[in-house]
Amino acid sequence: MLSLTSVQNGAPVPVPDPVRMVHLQLRRFAGCPICHLHLRSFVRRHTEIESAGILEVVVFHSTVEELRPHVADLPFPAVADPQRHLYRRFGAEPSVRSLVDPRVYPSIVRAVTVGTVEFLRGRARPPSRTPTGGRLGLPADLLFAPGGDVVARKNGVHADDQWTVDEVLELAR
Repeated sequence: MLSLTSVQNGAPVPVPDPVRMVHLQLRRFAGCPICHLHLRSFVRRHTEIESAGILEVVVFHSTVEELRPHVADLPFPAVADPQRHLYRRFGAEPSVRSLVDPRVYPSIVRAVTVGTVEFLRGRARPPSRTPTGGRLGLPADLLFAPGGDVVARKNGVHADDQWTVDEVLELAR
């Protein structure tokens, strides 16, 4: 059992949950443009995810102070892990591959473009120039069954290598 705390409201976050499946996302740093785009797809389909009996939990290797302004509007818990305890536990270590793999380049361009537009419209904050834990984090996804068994797992090989909402829903079936 993991003892996690929501950055948004200080509530405990049960992982595993006794009743629901838990999709635990290990993202990169607070304000990461790629992570921001990815999470927006989960926000748009949050009702569908909840209806499937899945608790969405997202973790960043950032401090609470860095993370809070970037996740205040998320409809699911965000967790700060600046010491990377969960990342080490689940094998999501930092790597230069996160940004040099050519498959991530289109995502970087799209994320920076969308992020810049949102910043100019006052809808987003820019990431820190020196984020806790650096910029070279690799994402990971885990799906826990009620009770704790890991049903599925994905360790990303670049910064935008993570499950889509459709993949999470399919894995939960």
